[in-house]
Amino acid sequence: MGSGTSIGRVRGLGSAKEGAHHWWRQRVTAGSNLLLMLWFVFSILRMPAYDFAAVHSWLRNGWAAIPMILLIVSVFYHFRLGLQVVIEDYQHDERRVAAILLLNFFTVATAAIAIFAILKVAFGAAA
Repeated sequence: MGSGTSIGRVRGLGSAKEGAHHWWRQRVTAGSNLLLMLWFVFSILRMPAYDFAAVHSWLRNGWAAIPMILLIVSVFYHFRLGLQVVIEDYQHDERRVAAILLLNFFTVATAAIAIFAILKVAFGAAA
């Protein structure tokens, strides 16, 4: 049937003692991705023009910049959770640790670059 103790199976805890917590985080970020992407698509569709100046002025607005940063955080965290599962399933030696470390560094670095770009536009970089 399954491994672990009876109480561990009842609580949903695996050998790492995280169990369903990771699964729930992935589902919550999927829901937030859905809502924020819907906001993003409808916001883009409502724009009068799609040139650089129009998008730049749209992103300078706090009502656009804050949800955009939330979208970046949610998407990159969801990305990290999903790839962590793939790495844990297919890497079984010391390469697993290195791959997860690289994944974490890559995710944080790229999310930070995206957030920096949004903040730079939102706080007044010239068009």
